[in-house]
Amino acid sequence: MNILKKVIIKQVLTENSKAALKDNFVKHKMRLEQECQQLLFEQRKLQNKKNISKTELHDRFQQEIKNRKEKIKLAEFKIEQLDMLEIGSEIVEKEVEALVEVNVGTHWNDITGETAIIVKDGIVVRIDN
Repeated sequence: MNILKKVIIKQVLTENSKAALKDNFVKHKMRLEQECQQLLFEQRKLQNKKNISKTELHDRFQQEIKNRKEKIKLAEFKIEQLDMLEIGSEIVEKEVEALVEVNVGTHWNDITGETAIIVKDGIVVRIDN
């Protein structure tokens, strides 16, 4: 019988991976800032139309802009945290599901224990059970 088990993927921080992560965070932040500018532009464009409540329109757009600004703050925080991490640190990248075979006589604790795959520069370096 096979069951699904969650496996944590950890990344060992190297100069290359740290630079790539920082680049991703910066690009994400810039995209969110562009979305804020686009939303402001769309808001100004729609305010000139009739049949639309200006206060409702303003509130809707401001909520969307607020959501993106919170995500921008989160991206800035991640960049700050990344700058503090030392090379060689292990960070959790994501979680995946693995198919595990269970047979009569298999030790249940071995199956249910936490499993982690450690990756360094795109290469699996260790599997922790």
